[in-house]
Amino acid sequence: MPPSAPEPGAAGASVADCLAGLRQRFRTASLATPDLDARLLVGAALELDAAGLILRAADPVSPEVAARLDAMARRRLAGEPVHRILGRRFFFDHEFALSPETLEPRPDTEILVALTDRAFRIAEAESDRPLVFADIGTGTGAIGVSLLAMQSRRRCLAVDIAEEALTTARINAAAAGVGERFLPLRSDYLSAVGAGTLDAVVSNPPYIPSRDIDGLDVEVRRFDPMLALDGGADGLSAYRRIAAEAAFCLRPGGDLLLEIGIGQEGDVGIICRAAGFELVAGEVDLGQILRALWFRRDNSSEFRP
Repeated sequence: MPPSAPEPGAAGASVADCLAGLRQRFRTASLATPDLDARLLVGAALELDAAGLILRAADPVSPEVAARLDAMARRRLAGEPVHRILGRRFFFDHEFALSPETLEPRPDTEILVALTDRAFRIAEAESDRPLVFADIGTGTGAIGVSLLAMQSRRRCLAVDIAEEALTTARINAAAAGVGERFLPLRSDYLSAVGAGTLDAVVSNPPYIPSRDIDGLDVEVRRFDPMLALDGGADGLSAYRRIAAEAAFCLRPGGDLLLEIGIGQEGDVGIICRAAGFELVAGEVDLGQILRALWFRRDNSSEFRP
């Protein structure tokens, strides 16, 4: 059996020792991605990227840095997600700062962004004016910022009920270079938006049924904001509100794009059709689960997943 790696704070501990020791601690704790988590935390504590961890593997680590790394490791072992510890997460083409009132952006939501960009490009080909869309529950701003970065003619009304989330989103928009086109609005859904003022609405709303919240992984249940998770008794409360208000705020022919939970496509389709929308297309995630839906007012296109 190989000898255990030195403790990160031990005399003479190197960058490689810290990485090996943290991997061992995380593997022993049966974390889902121990090697990746260890690399991310060691890199953050030492301010090194993946290449730097290799090139400086033999460098000694100061006691101060070792203590900082140990504190981060303890947070991870207590269940805090690694990106919450880092305070940021990469999404599409940008890194987004996190805060307690923002949902941590996840790869599945990139499917919604890609489908939305597809819808926007069709609309933009038919008009010379800027496309104005609302991102409901903007959180970090990941959806809105990513869509703005793809096309300079777009304008985003970034809606959230949490002031801290809007502050974080504003910072992220500025860092991505789209701050002038990113317009934060504190509002309960679209209640503060006028009739016929939007070309499109996009949202990754809360869609988990209330009864299922306690069964979520501790990383989600304890560290993501409950407002971004709890979708009411059947998980569909937000969709009812968004569909009704989007029908009021969208211009004729406007688009509505939504992320959904597993198996919710039928119920969400019924809700949106009742509000005057027709399904245009859907998109599956990497697990081949239908994850995003595109609706349009007065549109009769068949469903094409």
